[in-house]
Amino acid sequence: MNIKLHGFHGGMHLEGHKAESLTQPLQQASLPDQLFLPLRQHIGETNRPLVERGERVLRGQLIADSSSPISAPIHAPSSGTVREIALHPIPHPSGQSDHCIVIDLDGKDEATRQQALNPDRLPASELINLIRRAGIVGLGGAAFPTSAKLSRARDTGIDTLIINGAECEPYITSDEMLMQTYSDEVIRGTGYLQRIFNPARTLIAIEDDKPRAIEAIGRALATESLEKTKLVVIPSFYPSGGEKQLVKKLTGKEVPQGQLAFDIGILSQNVGTCVAITRALEQDEALISRIVTVSGNGIRQPGNWETRLGTPIDHLIKLAGGYRVDRSDSQHLVMGGPMMGFSLSSGRVPIVKASNNILVMQQQTIPATPGYHDECVRCGKCAEVCPAQLLPQQLYWQARAKAYQRSEAYNLFDCIECGCCSVVCPSQIPLVQYYRAAKSEIRAAKQAQFKSDRSRVRFEFREKRLLLKKQLDEERRRLKREALQKKDPQKKAAGDAADPIQAALERVRAKKQALDIKPENTTKLSAAQQRQIEQADARQRAARQARTLHEDGDNS
Repeated sequence: MNIKLHGFHGGMHLEGHKAESLTQPLQQASLPDQLFLPLRQHIGETNRPLVERGERVLRGQLIADSSSPISAPIHAPSSGTVREIALHPIPHPSGQSDHCIVIDLDGKDEATRQQALNPDRLPASELINLIRRAGIVGLGGAAFPTSAKLSRARDTGIDTLIINGAECEPYITSDEMLMQTYSDEVIRGTGYLQRIFNPARTLIAIEDDKPRAIEAIGRALATESLEKTKLVVIPSFYPSGGEKQLVKKLTGKEVPQGQLAFDIGILSQNVGTCVAITRALEQDEALISRIVTVSGNGIRQPGNWETRLGTPIDHLIKLAGGYRVDRSDSQHLVMGGPMMGFSLSSGRVPIVKASNNILVMQQQTIPATPGYHDECVRCGKCAEVCPAQLLPQQLYWQARAKAYQRSEAYNLFDCIECGCCSVVCPSQIPLVQYYRAAKSEIRAAKQAQFKSDRSRVRFEFREKRLLLKKQLDEERRRLKREALQKKDPQKKAAGDAADPIQAALERVRAKKQALDIKPENTTKLSAAQQRQIEQADARQRAARQARTLHEDGDNS
């Protein structure tokens, strides 16, 4: 299988500074006293906690999850007791705090009972489900939920599978150390991905400045004998590790604007993600740790540590010998590399799934910040090095003016935030910071608009529902009236008689009719009967007269 390498626009050669952290083998970081686990460590919906304060948890136990398909659950990295679920500083460019599960470790590191798995007999859908259950995300830095990416890629179909071992940014050597140490697991994870997608070819890309990693992966590949798989050594050039740039270099294909690589039949996975997949499918092991590089001119003993998630950065700094200068305020902490990383507010923030490097730099100069820098001189160097072929100068003006619609028109979201434009800018304008701020504002505005639209739709739906209910009630009453009008007259009379008031009136009317003696219905009386009646009437008149005279006498 012959692979022709292609070039991409822009990019630049950078000093690697990788040898400093490769002088010693991979080390296992000791457990701290507490772990701080943010509920959101991935792109997608925030998890909800599944544990409560005071509850004891075991290593590998599920402690937070979400029902959203674009999410990744969180597991306890070690055994201990949940101290609280509260706000705590997290690694974020804004320096903000977020809800974290805080675990007081007991030092026992007890694990949950793991399920015996046989991945060779499982279908592809079940393999993806196990990957999701393990909480695996892309470990190259983006932290996109792997199961969601695999599911969508499987729907579109994959022709080329790329395993990304480029790691082009300076100072970072976590992937290189992983390939040297766990090369067999990298290749087995690649084999599981091949089972899921059955691609026509698989390319494992490693930059040429990693000879020991290339050798280790080559040996493991020869042992496993994966079909249609080739190890490709590419030139060390920044940012070759970017997904779109690596796709262009290996295949010559351009990923269209607004799309991802799997939309054109290409899937890219980081070597660290392959190791996590192997452990999830073979050992039922959740993603509870990762390899982290600690490097920079401000640390005494740079190196790589396999670190439990939630470990405070200060703990890693101590393992690396501490700061070169005793005063911690003279150090500049960055999560990630010098190009795409972001500054940290303090060493209290924890290691998360996206933490591949902690860069400790001595603050010799104050870095430029938005609003405090020289003006743009319109030299055009930023456009020359932009690997996404954008117009960084125009994006800067629109972002600075907060003209976000025009920023989107200039394809702001195609920016991969590689930092090449900021490096070559003679005015030292922190262009990437402007772009990040603009993206955040646009995302926040779209989220607010989405919530507003959703509320409006729900309100309109409720109004329509109430109107329909009112119309149905009126229709039922109309039909009932019509049914009553069509009833038989005798039934109507019977219905009226059933009324107690009407019945009483009918009884009174009947009684009056019974007492009313009509002439044609009477019989003729005899002379004796007539005399008796007249005598009785005379006696009644005499009694009334006597009673009247007696009453008049009393009143006088």
